[in-house]
Amino acid sequence: MPHYKLVGLPASRAARNLWMLEELGVPYENDPIHYTDPALKAAPYIDWNPNGSIPFLLIDGKPMFESLAINLYLAGKHQSPLAGATAEDGGLCAQWTLWVATAVEPDSGVWAYNTFFLPEPERKPELAVVALEKLAKPFKVLEAQLTKHAYLLGEHFTVADLNVAAVTFRALSMPIIDQYPHLKAWITKCWARPAAVKVRLMRGDKI
Repeated sequence: MPHYKLVGLPASRAARNLWMLEELGVPYENDPIHYTDPALKAAPYIDWNPNGSIPFLLIDGKPMFESLAINLYLAGKHQSPLAGATAEDGGLCAQWTLWVATAVEPDSGVWAYNTFFLPEPERKPELAVVALEKLAKPFKVLEAQLTKHAYLLGEHFTVADLNVAAVTFRALSMPIIDQYPHLKAWITKCWARPAAVKVRLMRGDKI
C-alpha cells in the first residue's frame, strides 16, 4: 500500500481528493495548508509542485498534481469499481473528467467569484450573468445524459461521477439549477454519499 499525503486544506479543491480517498477507504495523511500560504512558494512545497498551488498528492514522497487527474490515478491504482469495469469505461471516465474541467469549471469559477467569493466592491455582476448563460450548454448535456442513466456511465457510481459532481457542486446554488431537475437530483445524490458527507464536514459545511 502506498503512503499517501494529500497537501491542501479541505475547503479547497483538495476536497475532491479527500472524497476519493474516503471512497477507497485507504489510509492517508492531510497537510491542511491554505492556498494563500506563502510557504507554497518555498521549499519543500515548491519542489513538490512547481505551480506553487494546492492540492497535490505525495505518493511515497513523489508528487502528483491536478486534482481530477489524481482521482483518476487513485481509482485505477486500487483497481476500484469506481474506475469502471472495462477499458472503455476508463476512457469514458477520462472523457467526462476532461470535459467538465474545460466546459464547466472556468465559467463556474467566474460565477462564484462574482457572486459571493470576492469582496462585494470587487464583484462584476455582469460577468456572473454571462457565466450562467454559458453554463446552460454543458448543463443541458448533463441533463440529457442523466435523463437516460442514473449515473454518467450507467447504473453505477464511478470516478466520472465523483469528478463531475465535485466540479458542479456550485450549481446547486445557481438560480438556473431548477431548469435541470435530473442534474440537480444527481449532484445532490452524489454529495450525499457517506464519503462525501465526511469531507463536507471536514470543510465545515452546514449539512
